[in-house]
Amino acid sequence: MIQTVIKRDGRKVDYNLERIVSAIEKAEKSLNQDVSIAKEIAKKVEIKLNLLNQTSVSIEEIQDIVVKCLKENHANECARVYEHYRKDRTHQREIRGALMKSIEKMTFSEHSDEKRENANIDGNTSMGMMLQYGSTVSKNFAKHFLLKEEHSDLHDSGLIHIHDLDFYAMGTLTCCQIDLTKLFNGGFSTGHGSLREPNDISSYTALAAIAIQSNQNDQHGGQSIPAFDYDMAEGVRKTFKKILTYECEILEEELDENLLDLIKDFDIEKFNPNEDYTPQPLNRVLHRVYKQTIKKTYQAMEALIHNLNTMHSRAGAQVPFSSLNFGTDTSKAGRIATEQLLLAHETGLGNHETPIFPILIFKIKEGVNFNKQDPNYDLFRLALRVSSKRLFPNFSFLDAPFNAKYYKAGHVETEATYMGCRTRVIGNVCGENQVKGRGNCSFTSINLVRLGIEHGLIYNNQPDWKGFYQALDTVLNQVLDQLLTRLAYQSNKKVKHFPFLMGQGIWQGSDSLSLEDSVSSLLNQGTLSIGFIGLAECLKAMMGYHHGESKEAQQMGLTIINTMYLFCEKESKSRNLNITLLATPAEGLSGRFTSIDRNKFGILEGITDREYYTNSFHVPVYYECSIDHKLSIEGPYHAITPAGHISYVEIDGDPSRNIDAMEDIVRLMRQANIGYGSINHPLDHDPVCGYRGVINGPICPKCKRDEREGLSFQRIRRITGYLVGTLDRFNKAKLSEVKERVQHDSLS
Repeated sequence: MIQTVIKRDGRKVDYNLERIVSAIEKAEKSLNQDVSIAKEIAKKVEIKLNLLNQTSVSIEEIQDIVVKCLKENHANECARVYEHYRKDRTHQREIRGALMKSIEKMTFSEHSDEKRENANIDGNTSMGMMLQYGSTVSKNFAKHFLLKEEHSDLHDSGLIHIHDLDFYAMGTLTCCQIDLTKLFNGGFSTGHGSLREPNDISSYTALAAIAIQSNQNDQHGGQSIPAFDYDMAEGVRKTFKKILTYECEILEEELDENLLDLIKDFDIEKFNPNEDYTPQPLNRVLHRVYKQTIKKTYQAMEALIHNLNTMHSRAGAQVPFSSLNFGTDTSKAGRIATEQLLLAHETGLGNHETPIFPILIFKIKEGVNFNKQDPNYDLFRLALRVSSKRLFPNFSFLDAPFNAKYYKAGHVETEATYMGCRTRVIGNVCGENQVKGRGNCSFTSINLVRLGIEHGLIYNNQPDWKGFYQALDTVLNQVLDQLLTRLAYQSNKKVKHFPFLMGQGIWQGSDSLSLEDSVSSLLNQGTLSIGFIGLAECLKAMMGYHHGESKEAQQMGLTIINTMYLFCEKESKSRNLNITLLATPAEGLSGRFTSIDRNKFGILEGITDREYYTNSFHVPVYYECSIDHKLSIEGPYHAITPAGHISYVEIDGDPSRNIDAMEDIVRLMRQANIGYGSINHPLDHDPVCGYRGVINGPICPKCKRDEREGLSFQRIRRITGYLVGTLDRFNKAKLSEVKERVQHDSLS
């Protein structure tokens, strides 16, 4: 006789026939059927259970017999409903089980990769852990209740990666280029009160930081200022005029009326610091006001950098992802803003640490700052100097053909700009080609290595290119369907759900809507991006060589990425949406695809034998080659990844001793038609003695101090376009990638 039932968690409970009756009745009621036969069928179930000659049975055994008895009694519909309910309950338990396992791992493992998915978040702090808990729950909810089942399966299988899945349910957009000049005109509100239009440079930079922080709370990606020097120039002018007015009030009784009028009407754009003005009182006042303006601008930029490295967003768990594009404003005020920003960044934070944010991006344009005769060439040289010490600025190239085609002199909104690690927005099939007020809506990446393994030399004597491209076309269509599904979900949101981004008119067109209006009509101004990881390993799997090793592999690599690019172009035109191809930044994704593929295919030399797949179209970091070879290989991919791209150059030595060599590298980038590039070099810092350079181990090479006995060294490494202050923020895969990077050339 059956006496006990073994539950799924191992507990034993008393056997109760009424529980079986109740379950069958629920199924019958859902079909509006007579429940009177429930007891009869339950009795037949009990007879079969007793025939097992066991005192205990599992809950699964009981349920199997219930289904069998229902079918034997021609209650097939009831059996179907019962099985569906059973599977649904099992599914819910699996969700809860997986969720609890993830939370348990985060709670009790200090070094789990879940805590390092985003290197800008310290997952061991209270707020950082809380954010990770919320992220884990939100991902589970999105996968099981919002995504189409096929999209969730593709993500879990490792063929695709849906980025920022934890923000799916909120319907947020990824990033935006913020027009500060428009925002500041007349002031704005953060939801906790109104802020007046700023009237000096310190207010301009303070409100810039507030705008970045506020917009970060409405989006899951980065915040970028596309024309920071132009935006701040008016603040510099107002500051000069404000100080000048104050000086006139002090000297009102000492100067005659005509001289006072002359001073009051003076504008900073007319001032030449190398000129002596007459009469002497005018000269003294103007030079004094100019120097004070420079000083206040430096202090304002210093405050901005400190703010962006200390102010928090996302429930206090991280600082905002911020990027500043600048370098092309040739006005005196704009040049002052650029110069003082660079000098403040060069000085660093309180103990002269390298700032993690903002990401500085110097826009290079021939005729403006790239050649010695250009008006802002001196600022380009200063940018090189600062980059040699602080790893920033990165450099964007307005003369790259795919950027130059949008450029209109005198129209700063047509200057192609970048966000953080690489994102680029300028082309627009739904309106004007410009950057301001636009950004990415969402993006999803494809595991190219998986396709390479399945159709390459591992399982075939020859590469199956036909099968490869058929599979690529299938997954491109699947990813596009997923992006469009997400866009439809995002389109259900209203302005009030994004009180700053939409409510304050940041996103293009949103200033014409009210709080209860839908945002659906605006989202076509953003981009939907398809990304990719591991071109190098894909080629290795298909051909035995990656594109850095073989001209044939390079040609096939370009064909693969161009196929993806043309797919996006075709779909963009046919759907009247900005569907674009992205060279994916691989921070959170680094190692995930590799781990899944290694478990599926085993360790494959040159493919799955490392902890990570190579970033987008990059030449592998471990491959030794010259700078110009690396750039010549990667350059052509920039033109066909218009949603964003970056190329790095790794160098050794102290580049601050050879700024000319730094300039040579940037010029090589320009020749290779790089759209966005950066120069990596070792950068460690002892905050006690001030040493900067490589610190191997716990002992400072300058003062011989042991960091284990006091303040830790700051170890700066670039991750995917931005920096990380400490290597313990990296996940295992990214840490492995950093350790394997080789220098492409030396600087003497």
